Amino acid sequence: MYFLGIDVSKDKLDMHLLMGSDSLSATFPNNKPGWRSLVNWLKKRSPSTAVHICLEATGRYGEGVTVYLYQRGYTLSVVNPARIKGYATSRLARNKTDRVDASLIADFCRAQHSDLTLWTPPDPAQRQLQALVRQLEDLDKMRQQERNRLQAGETAPSVLQRIRDHIAFLDAQIEAVKQEIDQQIDQHPDLRHQRDLIASINGLGTLTAAKLLAEIRNIADFDSPQQLVAFAGLNPRQHRSGSSVKGHSRISKVGCAAIRAALYMPAIVAKNTNPYMQPLVQRLEQRGHCKMSIIVAVMRKLLHLIFGILKSGQPFDPHFLEKRAVLA
Repeated sequence: MYFLGIDVSKDKLDMHLLMGSDSLSATFPNNKPGWRSLVNWLKKRSPSTAVHICLEATGRYGEGVTVYLYQRGYTLSVVNPARIKGYATSRLARNKTDRVDASLIADFCRAQHSDLTLWTPPDPAQRQLQALVRQLEDLDKMRQQERNRLQAGETAPSVLQRIRDHIAFLDAQIEAVKQEIDQQIDQHPDLRHQRDLIASINGLGTLTAAKLLAEIRNIADFDSPQQLVAFAGLNPRQHRSGSSVKGHSRISKVGCAAIRAALYMPAIVAKNTNPYMQPLVQRLEQRGHCKMSIIVAVMRKLLHLIFGILKSGQPFDPHFLEKRAVLA
């Protein structure tokens, strides 16, 4: 079998193909004509589809080519960027360019292919939910930009009025998309059940649940809560050498930024209202952790809870700790 690593960016796809002891690199545009050229390029090197293709989970930019290749019978794995980064560290890789990244992904694919999960397209209902949630995020960003312009103190009355009109229009669009998100989830029992499970956790509302479901996609893809945390880029990264601390611990941010964004405000609420979080919060405060460090820890804990309830199918029990103490 051949192994192809693809480094995805907005405008182009850098790839590296491993063919036994030989290898070959190429670059194609990240659009449909480029995807067709990629497939033709592959067919010339490997007439069959016996190629295992690996990409990093980089969000929107890689989705089109992934679906295109899957529809043409190729074996695909979409890998958490944290795993690729860890592999690069183990190989003492120091250079970072798109072509080097593609070569590293191909090498990782060859070394780990027997343990990699094979990618399958998302369920159409989930894909529609993801499209709606992402449109909502785009509309929110546009509205905030217009609000910033309004606060900047534009002096021309005609400009101010157009900004206000645009904000009103965006308000209406945002409400319409929110309603469509609710309708999309309500008409699919599995999505509705998962949303209700997530929303049973103190601090998480139905809109946050929808945003999380849009990005997590299928909880069956994760074998442990730690994998889900790493997928979100909330796994801690420390700088240590021997007994010396080389800086404060930070989250890796090598993962899905949309999940981190969706969890931030709910974590602030859960920090103060969710009794399950109180022992964690108090322990970190006693150790002198800063406010942001505690919020990130709560975000991680929320993902652990989300993993547990989605796997078990049981809603969150806010009195779990009390019951466990009684049984002990």
